[in-house]
Amino acid sequence: MATTTTVLVVGGGATGTGIARDLALRGVDVTLAERGGISSGTSGRSHGLLHSGARYAEADRVGAEECIAENRILREIAGECIRDTGGLFVQLAGDDPDYFDEKRAACEEIGIETEVMDGDEARERVPDLSAAVERAMWVPDGAIYPSRLCAANAADAEAHGATIYPHGPLEELTVEDGHVTGARLGGTVDDTVEPDYVVNAAGAWGGKVAAMAGLDVEMAPSRGVMVSVEYDRLGPVLNRCRDPDDGDIVVPHEKQAVLGTTSVPVSDPDEYEEAEWEVEKSIAECAEMLPPVADAPVVREWWGVRPLYAPDEGDGNRRGISRGFFALDHAEDGVENMTSVVGGKLTTYRQMAEAATDRVCAKLGVDADCETATRQLPGAEDAARLDELVKSYDGQGPTDQDVVGEDA
Repeated sequence: MATTTTVLVVGGGATGTGIARDLALRGVDVTLAERGGISSGTSGRSHGLLHSGARYAEADRVGAEECIAENRILREIAGECIRDTGGLFVQLAGDDPDYFDEKRAACEEIGIETEVMDGDEARERVPDLSAAVERAMWVPDGAIYPSRLCAANAADAEAHGATIYPHGPLEELTVEDGHVTGARLGGTVDDTVEPDYVVNAAGAWGGKVAAMAGLDVEMAPSRGVMVSVEYDRLGPVLNRCRDPDDGDIVVPHEKQAVLGTTSVPVSDPDEYEEAEWEVEKSIAECAEMLPPVADAPVVREWWGVRPLYAPDEGDGNRRGISRGFFALDHAEDGVENMTSVVGGKLTTYRQMAEAATDRVCAKLGVDADCETATRQLPGAEDAARLDELVKSYDGQGPTDQDVVGEDA
């Protein structure tokens, strides 16, 4: 016999678990299905940067505003799921000084806190910083440990009545008379779920999930490499203060630093090349900011696929695609009870979840306010408890393996 649920959420990354949590806190019966362990997709294969919004300030004001707002919220609710490192945007000799000034002015206009310092002051904060750094700008960046973040969201959802299915891949959607009437889940679940409503939060795989319902969601995914090296002397996140390019971010962990990243279009988020040149270029470019990482032992390498949404996007490197998010109501496409949430960033997952949940609740006639911006995540102040939750959902990803996983 099939299982019934009010809302089926497909995808167990930050956005999917965030939606499940938000729905459950509003009293909605929700089931979440993830094909692997929780956070095993893009969320757990990112560089783990808690954006201040400064990276987007001059080019995407709305995206930057979303980032700084959520950055502040996560500092209040996420505890040991994040690390408050601060960040520096560094201008090297040869970098455009006007770009630096434009970014600082945009940050000030948006309300992103900054502090400008010369190269010597920057090297006092980061002694191994390149001698080519002429000036730097401090911003409130940080690090996110996505395995903990997703597991904590899933646990809070489950504590409020949700059903969480790791290793329950969606195999088929049945659509009748413009409504999804059944969702076949494989893996350890091996059951059919009959939902009143479906939220597609499958990230880079969102197009594949939508296609099961006969829908066309035009994703434009791009791959990027991350390289974790042995290095424990960094302190703040480093960002190269130039137009976004390969190898312009270094994220500190406790004993390692994560270098990244590239942007290469892929047609299938499951099948793509992992090119050695991406590793080499990321290390070389990051070493221009922080020379010791050039020779630091490499601990692990991994690729993630960005869930970019861009109808009619061409074959460029896709760096210019907005990192904003979209909630697509498929009633306009002939499927009344389905929404796809696409795009966005790890930093803004909670806001994406709130927007999607608002839409679903309006459809279902549920009158309840969002509580996720003020309600602390369970276990947030207890790293060991968070890591137990990660294990319980088989949630380990490479992003934070040195902090949460077997390498910790």
